[in-house]
Amino acid sequence: MDFSFTDEQMMFKDQVIRFATKEIVPRSQEHDLMGEFDFQSFRKLGEFGILGLHFPESLGGSDADVVTTTLAGEALGEAGVDGGLSLAYGAHTFLCADTIFAHGTDAQREKYVPKLCSGELIGCMGLTEPGAGSDVASMTTHAQKREDGYVLNGNKMFITNGPIADVAVVYAKTDKEQKHAGISAFIVEKDTPGFSAGKNLNKMGVRSSHTSELIFDNCKIPKENLIGREGAGFLMAMQTVEWDRSALMAPFVGGMTYVLKRCIRYSKERHQFGRPIARFQAIKHKLADIKIFIEASRALVYRIAWSKDQGRLLNHLEAAVAKLFIGDWSLGPANDAVTLHGGYGYCHEYDVERAFRDSRLAPIGGGTSEIAKQIITKLI
Repeated sequence: MDFSFTDEQMMFKDQVIRFATKEIVPRSQEHDLMGEFDFQSFRKLGEFGILGLHFPESLGGSDADVVTTTLAGEALGEAGVDGGLSLAYGAHTFLCADTIFAHGTDAQREKYVPKLCSGELIGCMGLTEPGAGSDVASMTTHAQKREDGYVLNGNKMFITNGPIADVAVVYAKTDKEQKHAGISAFIVEKDTPGFSAGKNLNKMGVRSSHTSELIFDNCKIPKENLIGREGAGFLMAMQTVEWDRSALMAPFVGGMTYVLKRCIRYSKERHQFGRPIARFQAIKHKLADIKIFIEASRALVYRIAWSKDQGRLLNHLEAAVAKLFIGDWSLGPANDAVTLHGGYGYCHEYDVERAFRDSRLAPIGGGTSEIAKQIITKLI
C-alpha cells in the first residue's frame, strides 16, 4: 500500500491551491457572513475542471483517479475555501453527478454529466426526509408507477444545493411493502411540474451552502428518468454515501491544515509576558494536537481513495471509521484553534471562527456518528 503522491499530483495540488487562493478565497468571508451561495466561484470550479475530475473525458471530465480527485478537495480546504462551497461541490459532484454516471443509462449520462462537469447545471441528492434521516428504509416519499412514468409524492429535508439545483437525484419508494428493496432512484429536473424547493435554511455553519426542503406534489417523472432498475436505489445510495464519508471529508481535512497554519502564524506574532505565545507549552500542545488530527484523518481518507483506485468500490467499514473519527475528533482541534486566538478567535474576521462553526456539521451530515458506530460494530 503506497500513499505517496506522484510529482504530477503534487504539482496539480499546488495549482489548485494557487487557483483557489486567487479566484475563490477573497470572497469566502463575505459569502459566509451573508449566507449567500457564490455562483461565480462554483462556475470557476467547473472551468478549472474540479467538478468533473474523475469522470471520463468523453463526458467532459479529466479521467483523473480517485486519489487525485481527493487531493483536489484537500487543496481547496488548504487554500482556505469556505466549507459551504466545498460542501456544495461535494454534493453536486459525488452525490448527484456520480450517481448518474455510475448507474444511469448512456442517454442519461450524455444528457446530464457533461453539463454537471462544467457547472452549467447544479446538482443535488434527495435522500433524507423530515422523519427519515438515519433510517433510510423508513422513507415515505413514494413513486407510483404509471404507463408513461411515475408520480412522486413526498418531502425531502436538509438537501444541500436544494434551492439552487437544476437536477436532483431523488430516492423514493416504488414498493411500500418492501423496506430497503423497495427504494428506487430518479432524475428530477428543476422545472418539472409538481416539484419545488423550500426556502434556504439559515444554518450555524457552512452558511454559503444553500440547504432546503424538496417538495413533490403529484410530480410526474418520465419513465426514462428512472436510474437503473426499480428497487436498486438503496444500494446506489449507500455507494453514494460512501463518497460522502470519504472524499467529501478531504476539503475538511485540508481546511484544518489551513487552520493550523493560521494558528502557527498567530502564535508566533502574538506576544505575552515578553515572548511569543508559541513558546508556551500549553500552546505547543494545542498545535501538536491539531497536527496529529490532520495526519490521522489524511491517512483514513486516502486509504479509501487508494482502495477505490485498486478496484474496491465499496469500503463501508473504512468509510464509517473515517467519518466517525473526522466528525467527532475535529471538534477538539477546531475549539483549540479558537481558544489559541483568544478574543480574536471569537470574531468573524478570523477564519478560525468560521472553521469552528463549520466543524459542527461533521458529526451530523452524511450519517451521524451514532450510525457510524452501528456500521462499524456490524462489520468488524
